[in-house]
Amino acid sequence: MNDVTRPCLEGTVAVRDGRRLSFAEYGAPRGPAIVWMHGTPGARRQIPVEARAIAEAEGLRLIGLDRPGIGSSTPHLYRDVLDWTGDLAMLADTLGIDTLRVVGLSGGGPYALAAGAALPDRVHAVGVLGGVAPTVGPDAASGGLIRLAVHLEPVLRAGRLPLGAALSGFIRVVKPLANSAVDLYGRFQPVGDRDLLARPEFRAMFVDDLVNGSRFQMSAPFSDLVLFSRDWGFALSDVTVPVHWWHGDADHIVPFRHGEHVVARLPHASLSVIDGESRLGGLGIARDVLQTVMGLGPRRAPAVTPQEGGAAGRG
Repeated sequence: MNDVTRPCLEGTVAVRDGRRLSFAEYGAPRGPAIVWMHGTPGARRQIPVEARAIAEAEGLRLIGLDRPGIGSSTPHLYRDVLDWTGDLAMLADTLGIDTLRVVGLSGGGPYALAAGAALPDRVHAVGVLGGVAPTVGPDAASGGLIRLAVHLEPVLRAGRLPLGAALSGFIRVVKPLANSAVDLYGRFQPVGDRDLLARPEFRAMFVDDLVNGSRFQMSAPFSDLVLFSRDWGFALSDVTVPVHWWHGDADHIVPFRHGEHVVARLPHASLSVIDGESRLGGLGIARDVLQTVMGLGPRRAPAVTPQEGGAAGRG
């Protein structure tokens, strides 16, 4: 496996009901905080190598979190997506974070939006990379593969722990073949994802995150699907903080029109198209993402200097 930048700090924090959440930090320990919510599946190290380097160079505090049931985070099924924000507030208190931005990739998108809805005095901006849209209620988007979870919810809810244990065990068995497995997966993906996974630094990041995150358990992806099939516990109109949404126009899992659907219902949101990209496209524009979210909100931080010729979508 190629070397990737290791976290400058990793650990667990006590949250509600005697549970713990695990985290990984990159960059400056006293810099402006950005919490990065991983996709489904994923874990705390699912942060682009470029984003880690930018955090170090620009003095940002970049924090990846394991959701319950991955890494060292205690398995738990939240009441709804909004419920998780109680844990986020406790984690921020423990880590000495007053205000923050939140970025969510794919399945991390609903959690990032929930943070903006529940903690507007602390969460100054939200960034979403190809986020999942609501599947039920007045904000629901039609179609898309995620809607299958609505029909499978009883099975996923009952089987999330044994399914997670089985998946974790399987990953341990195939660990020596992890790089080859990522390459094989990439061959069956749209060209944008395939090209990104062919880059050594991205392949190394995914393998490192998968191996470390699944070491003990892997029920979090199944818990995510259960929560995505329910009412999220808040309306999109409740997210009053600024939101910027990036979405690949060739996304084969969460359709681009789902991004348009959600952005149209958020009070203060803008949308950037990632031309020709699919599910993972947002991971390839780390500089644009960090620059944009740090420029949003009531306390504007110094902007990250745009890279010459950087790949940003059209706004």
